[in-house]
Amino acid sequence: MIYSDFKGIKLSKLGMGNMRLPSLTGKKGEFPIDYPQAHQMIDLAIKNGVNYFDTAYVYQNGDSEKCVGEAMKRYPRESFYIATKFNYRANPDYKAVFKEQLERLQTDHIDFYLLHCMSERNIENLLSCGCIDFFEQMKKEGKITYFGFSSHAKPDTLRRFADAHKWDFAQIQMNYLDWEFGTTEQEYNILTERNIPIIVMESVRGGRLSSLTPELDAKLKKEQSTWSVSSWAFRWLMAHDNIIVMLSGMSDMDQVKDNLKTFENDNALNPDQMAFLKQITHDFKKGFTIPCTSCHYCTPNCPMNLDIPELLKIYNEYKYNRRWEDNLKDIEPDKKPSNCIGCGSCAEHCPQNIDIPEIMKKLAKLDESGSED
Repeated sequence: MIYSDFKGIKLSKLGMGNMRLPSLTGKKGEFPIDYPQAHQMIDLAIKNGVNYFDTAYVYQNGDSEKCVGEAMKRYPRESFYIATKFNYRANPDYKAVFKEQLERLQTDHIDFYLLHCMSERNIENLLSCGCIDFFEQMKKEGKITYFGFSSHAKPDTLRRFADAHKWDFAQIQMNYLDWEFGTTEQEYNILTERNIPIIVMESVRGGRLSSLTPELDAKLKKEQSTWSVSSWAFRWLMAHDNIIVMLSGMSDMDQVKDNLKTFENDNALNPDQMAFLKQITHDFKKGFTIPCTSCHYCTPNCPMNLDIPELLKIYNEYKYNRRWEDNLKDIEPDKKPSNCIGCGSCAEHCPQNIDIPEIMKKLAKLDESGSED
């Protein structure tokens, strides 16, 4: 395992994200979590040097914090670092949330505490509600060690929030796709210019960069036969100096093992490999349409209980290979996109700002007539 030096401590460069843990339903990221299977994954990560574990108040209906707490109580408290988050929209009572989180995690302090998903929608609330002063007080009392935030905001909003307080760290969505076609490079520079260390989320974009297309995957394999497609994303991140931890939302043992292999050595991409991956990225973008990361923030608010990330995935696959029939056949009739009522609640909770109702209309029409137009 490779490590970062952060304020006198060593953090594993690989952080285990606990947003997509295996569930008893058989689908990743759902509630309730399969604790034995999740704990086996955590145990393997710890055995191989991972010491940073990320969760949040809302992950898997709150079960993620409980699962992590149960797993980590078996280890010396000083041997690992827990990160969790306050989500204003889930519950604005930050004092009650923090108390509940300590109970869920079965700990007397949280190592890395974040204001969750700062964006244009909640920046005013976060700046004015008093939570920053409260969490700073918790830091003085030793109940929080490091205080930061995660951002899904535009660069100007990120710049404003970064300047509003003296943050210990920040977490942003960063990967080679968003760097090339999004605003990630600006976000990275905003934080780096302010000497704010970065923890990366969506390193492989919710798994989307774990398999691009059959043709592009084959090109990557030909270039480096022993590397997984996912490892290219992490090795790209390793080339950026201001990153202290790269999160991976692991869902099964194979993903844990693959990530551990990637982080055995600091093997960042060299300039030639960076140029090669950049061309791959441009080829990939030609067919990439919906930037869904499968965070599932949209699903708890869907009155029709649709599996929105799965439907968006089917739409993206259609854009790649023009096939969708087999995938939609596996969807229950009452869970198909035609059941969307267009209420917009999903879009309101989407950190990627996807117009989900519009995509559901297109996918429903595709299912009915064979054309989205």
